[in-house]
Amino acid sequence: MPDARDGTPNDGGDGPVTDAPWSQLDYHHPAAGWGAAKSVAQVLRRQHAVVAGTRAMLRMNHENGGFDCPGCAWPDAIDGLKLDLCENGVKHVVWEMTPKRADPEFFAQHTVTELETWTDFALEDVGRLTEPMAYDAATDHYVPISWSGAFDLIGTRLRALGSPDQASFYTSGRLSNEATFLYQLFAREYGTNNLPDCSNMCHEASGRALQAALGTGKGTADLRDWETAEAIFVLGVNAASNAPRMLTALSDAYRRGAQVVHINPLVEAAATRTIVPHEVVDMALFKATPTSTFNLQVRVGGDLALLRGIAKAVLEEARTDRKALDEVFLERYTDGFAAYQKLCEETEWAELERQSGLSEADIRRAATIYSQSRCTLISWCLGLTQHEHGVDTVREIVNLLLLRGNLGREGAGPSPVRGHSNVQGNRTCGIDHRPSQEFLDRLGAACGIDPPRDHGLDTVRTIAAMRDGSVKAFVGMGGNFALAAPDTAATAEGLRRCELTVHVSTKLNRSHLVHGRQALILPCLGRTELDVQAGGPQSVSVEDSMSMVHLSIGRKRPASPHLLSEPAIIAGIAQATLPATQTPWNSYVEDYDRIRDIMAKALDGFEDFNRRVRHPLGFRLRQPARELVFLTPSRRAEFSTADLPDVVPADDDVLILQTMRSHDQWNTTIYSDNDRYRGVRNLRTLILMNPGDMAARGIQQGDLVDITATARDGSVRVLRAYRALGYAMPSGNAAGYMPEMNVLVAADDYSTQSDQPLMKNIKVRVTPSTQ
Repeated sequence: MPDARDGTPNDGGDGPVTDAPWSQLDYHHPAAGWGAAKSVAQVLRRQHAVVAGTRAMLRMNHENGGFDCPGCAWPDAIDGLKLDLCENGVKHVVWEMTPKRADPEFFAQHTVTELETWTDFALEDVGRLTEPMAYDAATDHYVPISWSGAFDLIGTRLRALGSPDQASFYTSGRLSNEATFLYQLFAREYGTNNLPDCSNMCHEASGRALQAALGTGKGTADLRDWETAEAIFVLGVNAASNAPRMLTALSDAYRRGAQVVHINPLVEAAATRTIVPHEVVDMALFKATPTSTFNLQVRVGGDLALLRGIAKAVLEEARTDRKALDEVFLERYTDGFAAYQKLCEETEWAELERQSGLSEADIRRAATIYSQSRCTLISWCLGLTQHEHGVDTVREIVNLLLLRGNLGREGAGPSPVRGHSNVQGNRTCGIDHRPSQEFLDRLGAACGIDPPRDHGLDTVRTIAAMRDGSVKAFVGMGGNFALAAPDTAATAEGLRRCELTVHVSTKLNRSHLVHGRQALILPCLGRTELDVQAGGPQSVSVEDSMSMVHLSIGRKRPASPHLLSEPAIIAGIAQATLPATQTPWNSYVEDYDRIRDIMAKALDGFEDFNRRVRHPLGFRLRQPARELVFLTPSRRAEFSTADLPDVVPADDDVLILQTMRSHDQWNTTIYSDNDRYRGVRNLRTLILMNPGDMAARGIQQGDLVDITATARDGSVRVLRAYRALGYAMPSGNAAGYMPEMNVLVAADDYSTQSDQPLMKNIKVRVTPSTQ
């Protein structure tokens, strides 16, 4: 097996090893459209899933018996639209439906040491896991273990720990609501709130900001608001790759005359035009629809300055036009307006221009769009949150919305884009290392346990605790922790120091090879697969990014008869770990309605859960802030007055680099070495740079360069022999792919506001390669 982890340059990075020449061409086609259709056809053929994949497409995101896409968390169409799917969703499903198998015979043929040299693409391409496997240190192989043996091993090791806080229980966003509830119930009955999750690395800043400003950790807008907004501002989002079904909302908004403003250092394909695949006539006529009316290429990290500039311009307009502000709303529903107004007035335009990288004229043009709209919706993603000042930036979004009363009305409100299916449901259903006392009281009363009250560890603090030995056991429900987390070497060091690592997964990945002294791989059912328990076929529920909760029902025969569902795996671990438990784990697994019944008692908003979730499109969880009920200390929406961060490096030689996904990638799963919308083929080990910055460093298109990152503590991390490619972006900025570039993010370089790793704010120097 050719490898890319032996120190030799490989254009494929963590993707497929390739001998094909790399190239970069300008992409001039619409997003989605026939390019997406062609890509889907290629994936179906490559994975030998033309028939099964096509059948799955006809059930994905359908009400009344369909399964929820395991990709992004964009809401399902409110009119029950058929074929409400996208290219990346189909890729994600077909990747899971592959006929390839990672069975005991495969593991017998390959040592872990050998597998460590494989690319991450090659690991996942082996296929679906089929049986529980345990690491055998004597032979350096994973070997089969029975489910009862695996559960006994976990239970024995967890009971032997000096404290429950010596274990950490991680989850990725794919876990269903029912499995999520059982997982956090087990951890808390065991005695810890160490419940890190992928939100700690993605939207933690959004939740903390919205909670502080509005008393809710979620956005208030729903899909109907997207359909009625007169202006939509989209910040730090690459929609065509990260939430492709958003393209429908953006093109519809343009057609009805709404203003659509994209704010991003890179002008992505989603910010230009699209052909929505389910719009058959447009597909047949190759008719594209614009998805924006204005694009602003803000400096990386400069969004707060831009937002404050818009607010400053609106406040200046209000001096001569009282309609520029919603004075009744401000007086009746907000707190702190006067201090925020003073802050905006005192902030100089020159500094706003410098920090945002935009002209005063462009900022004022955006402000005019905002002030002329009767209902405005603001959406954002990780481009805003993965910074030191991520919480402040999201709060600045709320500040701007409050000026014109853009809450509690149709077509308005904050709308964060969650990029992973059910990551919001995980938090709603209890995956939270900082649970409120009210939540713990209700959980304890409903489930008959005494949950721990101290806050637990999040992702970055779990890594630190594994490294210093205070966390000795790591359990991961889904995901690929070793690659998704920052500082790849430090994360691997922490995992290897554990006494036990356990990963519940559908496919082999890097985290299974970066293991503790004892290690288990536990294979589970996928979202598309039939889940039959003692009570018959089961369904699970998920929550989308706009608080809609609905059922998901898999129909496909499982990849192996030895797979267990996630609830069954959690129940098996719980019973082996807690011999005196009074929780009816077996009863819950027999019939998931019983899990939903106890969730209805334990979780606010889930009352009458089993009946409501069976509505054709499910139900929407209550959002008090949408009804202008603010659960803040003042019982009003709170303005914030953060200082303007300085995002311009003092040294002209330093660039601010952001990590991102390629188009042919989903989180750490890489489908190919291509990035269609950015015009890149057969290349992942790259850095995109402003052409002027390249020239200033004596770097020409395609040159090999070394990228040196300096952490806050002065330590240095280097990537060598990456190719530099020119790309239209603000001077002083650069971009490259995760997970390859995660190595540049020091474990201690995280936001003091949210504990999020600074994946979008890496200070680097780029020089011609020494290799």
